[in-house]
Amino acid sequence: MPMPHHKKGEPENMRKLLTLALGSIGVVYGDIGTSPLYAFREALRPVAVDGVSRIEIIGLISLMIWTLTIIVTLKYVLFLLRADNNGEGGTLSLLALLMKFSTDKTGWLFFFGIAGAALFIGDAIIAPALSVLSAVEGLKLVTPALTDYVVPISVVILLLLFTVQSRGTEAVSKFFGPIMAAWFLVLALAGLSHIADDYGILAAFNPYYAVYFLLHAGFVGFIVLGAVFLTVTGAEALYADLGHFGRRPIQWAWICFVFPALALNYLGQGALVLKHPEAMSDPFYLMFPEWALLPVVLLATCATIIASQAVITGAFSLTRQAIHLGFLPRMAIFHTSETQTGQIYLPNVNVLLMFGVMLLVFLFESSESLATAYGISVTGAMLVDTVLAFVFVRLRWRWPLYAACAVLLPLAFLETIFLGANLLKIHDGGYVPVLIAAAIIIVMWTWRRGTKILHDKTRHTDIPLASFVKSIERKSEHAPVSVPGTAIFLTSDPESTPAALLHNIKHNHVLHQQNFILTIRTANTPIVSKDHRVTASSLSERFSLLEMNFGYMETQNVSQALGLFRKTGLKFDIMSTSFYLGRRKLVPDAQSGMPHWQDRLFIALANAAIDPSDYFRLPTNRVVELGSHVII
Repeated sequence: MPMPHHKKGEPENMRKLLTLALGSIGVVYGDIGTSPLYAFREALRPVAVDGVSRIEIIGLISLMIWTLTIIVTLKYVLFLLRADNNGEGGTLSLLALLMKFSTDKTGWLFFFGIAGAALFIGDAIIAPALSVLSAVEGLKLVTPALTDYVVPISVVILLLLFTVQSRGTEAVSKFFGPIMAAWFLVLALAGLSHIADDYGILAAFNPYYAVYFLLHAGFVGFIVLGAVFLTVTGAEALYADLGHFGRRPIQWAWICFVFPALALNYLGQGALVLKHPEAMSDPFYLMFPEWALLPVVLLATCATIIASQAVITGAFSLTRQAIHLGFLPRMAIFHTSETQTGQIYLPNVNVLLMFGVMLLVFLFESSESLATAYGISVTGAMLVDTVLAFVFVRLRWRWPLYAACAVLLPLAFLETIFLGANLLKIHDGGYVPVLIAAAIIIVMWTWRRGTKILHDKTRHTDIPLASFVKSIERKSEHAPVSVPGTAIFLTSDPESTPAALLHNIKHNHVLHQQNFILTIRTANTPIVSKDHRVTASSLSERFSLLEMNFGYMETQNVSQALGLFRKTGLKFDIMSTSFYLGRRKLVPDAQSGMPHWQDRLFIALANAAIDPSDYFRLPTNRVVELGSHVII
């Protein structure tokens, strides 16, 4: 008897699910997977001054396990992964979706969105430095003679990491999943081998001990919360990488493999310290026998490099989204894979991240010092996600107010407490992520504000396109000379006559046989299907309007998209087509509406932006640029 048809695909679907789950372990969980290197050690420091009691150690481990349960499992894995924008996740994806639905809240939504993005980039600068330093510091236990070489070795590793970004991660990423799977397996086995040191540590599964610790530790307990939050660093990557792997593989990887491995390791560290209090100095590495130290240090270093790679890639993706959504000026974006559109390289961002990471390594010199700077960016980004999620469930899922408050207000309250605990570390290095985030917010706000002022100023002097076409098509002795060929004029406002078209007629006194006014739009969705990519409409015998639509996750390749106009009856011969761009020289004006420093910053950002012909992938030998001065 033949098997039912639907059964045939089940093994294949399961294989695909497991493959994606393994890939997500390498990319999504790299950062959170390296937290056991330093999280428990840092949480012990504030309470170890006067000696740590048995119940305090159990309470700390309980706090860590329940933080992972509430923040990662409940909030991100089971809830937020369902709040997607056509399959894409992350702060800016959620912001783009909400701005499409909401018209009266765009001001504060924009602020929250750019704050979340800025905090994520701050995390991308601190995470590689902290992770690599904490892994390499294991060499001190292998032999104390290597103590002075921790910083130089970390610098070399990080330099190599940033240097290879331009080559892409496709080849190396195939090993990410298996290496991280091996890492989590080592975490689990190390934890299991030490739980027998003191089975009393299993009481940490009872949240009573977490609450007891907080109620009896007083102000010290509040300080400890800042270190406890290190256990969930990287949790926001779950949401940001949703589009790369899909919801189910990420959920399976967490529930079946990653979370059990982390919980076992923290329980093992706690049991070790209960039996050997002297292990508090470095409970992670002291779990291993001396012969295993060097292999574990090497594996930990590989794991931290992979974690750093995931954070850097996330920063590239987020920056591309910000550019396409109009939050940042255009930058050079290179694809490093022929098959994976998500694998990109932004040289400007790479250089900034590299200098930021190197500066932190030289300033703080140890993971212990740098851990104090960590946490603020992560807690801030998570709180932003919760606020945006509240708006999402109200607008998109149509939840009643009481339901949204019942689910999300306790999360927001918990994350606010964690943020407050981390803010106590401002003077010890916590100012670093705050300064980084503040600088990025100012840049994004200035770019958004400046482009709006620029648009408003130029619009006053613009000539309506319909009136211009009507006047130019009238036969008169002053009409420009008609020349063979096709001209495409790029503009952001299809209702106004492009400045390049006016300058071409004014200075060259010519008009092509066919003229197309092209507007390129970025949709609030990650990808636009080819069926909806292009539209065309005729204005007159010689003038037509063209529109191209791209998702904010896509490369805006105009040359390639022109071929799609064949379905509308238009065929472009690139060798007889000229692309006209308007280039503006911006001049600062005290009356522009922005302070003088912000004027200068906006002009500097505009000058640093990549040439539009490169950004839109136009054929370089067919581009004509015509300039004008604009006072802003």
